[in-house]
Amino acid sequence: MSTVSRPASVARYDAAASPSRPATTAPAPDPRWSAASASPATPSPADHAARRHHGRGFWLVAFAFLAVMAFSAVPSPLYPIYVAEHGFSSLTVTVVYAFYAVGVVGSLFLAGHVSDWHGRRRVLLPALATAILSAVVFLLSTDLWALLLGRLLNGVAVGAVTATATAYLGELHARHRPDASATRAQVVATAANLGGIGTGPLVSGMLAQWVGAPLVVPYAVFLAALVVAFVAVAASPETRERPVPMPAYRPQRVAVPAAARGRFFAAALGALLAFAALGLFTGLAGTILTGTMHRTSHVLAGLSVFLVFGGGVAAQTLTTRWALRRTLVAGMTLVVGGLTLLVLSVWLPSPSLALFLAGGVVTGAGAGALFKGTLGTVVAVATDEGRAEALAGLFLAGYVGLSVPVVALGLALQATSTKVTILGFGVIVALAIAAAAPTLLGRPRRAASRPAEAAA
Repeated sequence: MSTVSRPASVARYDAAASPSRPATTAPAPDPRWSAASASPATPSPADHAARRHHGRGFWLVAFAFLAVMAFSAVPSPLYPIYVAEHGFSSLTVTVVYAFYAVGVVGSLFLAGHVSDWHGRRRVLLPALATAILSAVVFLLSTDLWALLLGRLLNGVAVGAVTATATAYLGELHARHRPDASATRAQVVATAANLGGIGTGPLVSGMLAQWVGAPLVVPYAVFLAALVVAFVAVAASPETRERPVPMPAYRPQRVAVPAAARGRFFAAALGALLAFAALGLFTGLAGTILTGTMHRTSHVLAGLSVFLVFGGGVAAQTLTTRWALRRTLVAGMTLVVGGLTLLVLSVWLPSPSLALFLAGGVVTGAGAGALFKGTLGTVVAVATDEGRAEALAGLFLAGYVGLSVPVVALGLALQATSTKVTILGFGVIVALAIAAAAPTLLGRPRRAASRPAEAAA
């Protein structure tokens, strides 16, 4: 996910390029929020009330963001139940997961940027409605068609919410605390995004384990949470006025900065690998636990995904002040180390659950740091006016990594054992990281003017 005037703290937030979305084109700030009202010198009672309203809106939108991202991962620990009840193969499960990724990619580039024109709340509400519709589809049927349609709609909602909610949080924070840095908004957006993806399967796994109707209750609980989120966002203030005249619609452009094309593609490969490592766990953790570890606990399946994304949140939070190169080196090392533990966990004579979980935490931390580093790399090499297009390309690579490798793993599982499949995945990722490292860790060279672009 060209810039014009905006509050300074929002501009800093976009420049930092939160891991949740690429920077997007932002119209002028709401004219009702005047320079005088943003000044801390002599705030009026009306200013205080407006700031409090935006402060409440910040947390309401954060809750909505968390709810949508949590719901996106609810099916992860439930897949073994679908397999048991309907006889789905591991390939079917990975195709279902790919439908979600297709929805995210399509939504990100068709709708993720339109809140810049139509307003954050005006786009976030329809996105939440789509997530609610997805939950209703899951509740209507447990057949394959419902699983595919529900995941597709879920992906569409996530693509729009991820871009819009991250920008919304940055702007609400800027209105609530106009003189504060953007760090608070960045940390909350990261926690809602990755933390939500980790929390969803943990909650659904516990509900499936300890409450009846495991393919109904988790979706019903999150349907209620999404309805609450819809009401919460409806009560939040808008931060973007529609521009006049309204720009003609176009999909989000995806372009490569020609001045640093090699470094950009190395960063895109790094993003793809980070998302592929996360996708391995969200798509196949339940299959590995039941088939190789012989662990049928739904709580354990949800906990494994929670630990992976918890590691990602921790890494991105702890590396906030790290230099870019240090973050990249740490991310690469941890991803390879975590996948090594994962391979060992399934190749031991007696598969080790402890090593599997430890490998998940380390891999998640590495993926979080690696993606943060690749994002910073693209921000460093792109020109200001070309940043949105370059980041859109990076996110495309990331979501390709979230889907294609997982589907490939599902195909491999049809032809060979889980042990060989995981080993092959680990070797390929390690070799790809080694190939990208020399270019990615080189000294960044930022273009001085808008580069020629190659549409991706």
